[in-house]
Amino acid sequence: MRQLFLFLSLFITFIGFSQTKTEIPTDVKLSALPYYSYGKGLGMTSADSIFQLNIRFRMQNRLTYYEYEDDEKDPAIEGMIRRLRLRLDGYVGDPRFVYALQLSFAPNDVGQVEEGENINIIRDAMIFYRPNKNWSFGLGQTKLPGNRQRVNSSGALQLTDRSINNAKFNIDRDFGVQAHYNKLNTEKISYSFKGAISSGEGRNWTKTNDTGLAYTAKAEFYPFGAFKNDGSNFEGSVIREEKPKLYLSAVYHKNNQAVRASGQTGSDLYDSRNLQSIFADVMFKYKNWALMTSYMTRTADDYLTFNPEDVTDISYVYGGSGMDYQASYTFNDNFELIGRYSWQEVANEIRSLESNNKQYTIGLTKYIWEHAFKIQGEVSYNQKNYITDRKNDDWYVRFQVEIGI
Repeated sequence: MRQLFLFLSLFITFIGFSQTKTEIPTDVKLSALPYYSYGKGLGMTSADSIFQLNIRFRMQNRLTYYEYEDDEKDPAIEGMIRRLRLRLDGYVGDPRFVYALQLSFAPNDVGQVEEGENINIIRDAMIFYRPNKNWSFGLGQTKLPGNRQRVNSSGALQLTDRSINNAKFNIDRDFGVQAHYNKLNTEKISYSFKGAISSGEGRNWTKTNDTGLAYTAKAEFYPFGAFKNDGSNFEGSVIREEKPKLYLSAVYHKNNQAVRASGQTGSDLYDSRNLQSIFADVMFKYKNWALMTSYMTRTADDYLTFNPEDVTDISYVYGGSGMDYQASYTFNDNFELIGRYSWQEVANEIRSLESNNKQYTIGLTKYIWEHAFKIQGEVSYNQKNYITDRKNDDWYVRFQVEIGI
């Protein structure tokens, strides 16, 4: 708890020092919330300028056809609203005090409603203090400063969803305090440092309480200057970079006394475990080309937990490592061709319980209004390799339309 009190003390100290004259930001753009924005949304400001509200929504409608090589599974067609989000942000009283709220309403966003369980409508609920254009401090629930693809909005993806490694290894949303320092310039070497101290249990968690906290530290480096229009926060060459741009980042995350299989997400464990995660990302953009590669890993002091009433009933930490390789070319008519390859190897301790996985994906996207209105199609082939040499491969064809303001 000493670290938490220290962080809060620093937070209060900065508020005190902020009374001196500094360059105060007047927008609500925050590095902790890299939403993709096209235009200004629907906004209003009070006549005395002490209150500002901006409203946005977006939705993803999806059709998917699945084919399984397992004879016991029949082909399937799935139609769904993959995401439906409402976003509100602005400031109250002073542009240095910013609020951000994001709600989700699609079934896959909310999850299955169970008696006695929380409904996961709230995704982000943050209050930020920005003493100047470089610093921001936040309290509430939002994404931790994790790997690049996870931190990016799902509305800013080239393909219809994130990689298989993001599905298993990301650190997701959590409640806590965050501090960000950004020194960004499109013409000069730029960098940012981000940190968070959070509960470690994930969003909207109220089941248990303990003294274990999660600690996240991230460093980002732009050797050729920052991307245009915050281009590191969205995939693909939607905004053409006239000069080569490179993004490098590294993240370390420690989650003490985690009670879920993937830290902030996953099934409940029978006993708490200490988890460590490391992420590394590289992004490159130049003219019509965009390249991205990512490394992710999770380890634990002990992966297996056992039901005290039945030792044959096992719950385990999902540990292991994986890499993603993604490349794209955007034609001048804003059609984009994308390819992605991902491999994933689980930890030896759970190898008998989980498969090693590979995924091959080819996608075609048509950007109508950049990422705010786009049509996407993709084909993915998934390979699952079990320790018994049993393979359970499948593939799918997907069509998706995304629109928002």
